[in-house]
Amino acid sequence: MHTKALVLFSGGQDSTTCLAWALKHYAHVETVGFDYGQRHSVELECRRTILSKIRTDYPEWASRLADDHLIDLHVLGDISDTALTREAGIAFEKNGLPNTFVPGRNLLFFTFAATIAYRRDLSVLVGGMCETDYSGYPDCRDTTLKSLQASLNLGMDKPLVIETPLMWLDKRQTWLMAEQLGGKEFVGLICEDTHTCYLGDRSTRHAWGYGCGICPACELRANGFKAYAAEPAPD
Repeated sequence: MHTKALVLFSGGQDSTTCLAWALKHYAHVETVGFDYGQRHSVELECRRTILSKIRTDYPEWASRLADDHLIDLHVLGDISDTALTREAGIAFEKNGLPNTFVPGRNLLFFTFAATIAYRRDLSVLVGGMCETDYSGYPDCRDTTLKSLQASLNLGMDKPLVIETPLMWLDKRQTWLMAEQLGGKEFVGLICEDTHTCYLGDRSTRHAWGYGCGICPACELRANGFKAYAAEPAPD
């Protein structure tokens, strides 16, 4: 029944993997990114590179990849006080959450995405949220997104489905999914062209890609790649 999807696409490893997943499962796929004043704004440049390479190097996917949308959400950065939107060291708060948590970010992302989807007759929203290997963000939880899906359906009086293909995968399995979707070449694209590092470091190249190597996002990505490389996909 669902043939058209809108992918929340940041230019990171997870959202790029989800984009490939959507291009496999849906006939028409659009993308949306958000500029919210994030410190790692280099990801916005990466997303353009990735979209360009998919259009030129993956003809089957290119035939399904449609419009890209970029939303200015600087107001979110203006009202946030986090290590992703301010020059601050990464640490845990008294509530147990890391100060990289941007309150309301994913809720706003999906709400804006749903608004675009409503106008463009897209019935599936795809996000790279994960509750297995993650930093404990409450807006990445499966229960949160199921509740949000119900609210969006009620508030827009239109059936919208939120898909989170990575929800129950660890980072090794996410690397493996990328290989299963696009082969070793796609894994190479993720290593070279996606960005995950919270500090926006594109100067240091590791086996798993660019990044500072010490922030929580880099550690998750590096550990997952190490496990993936040690246990490759079966023939």
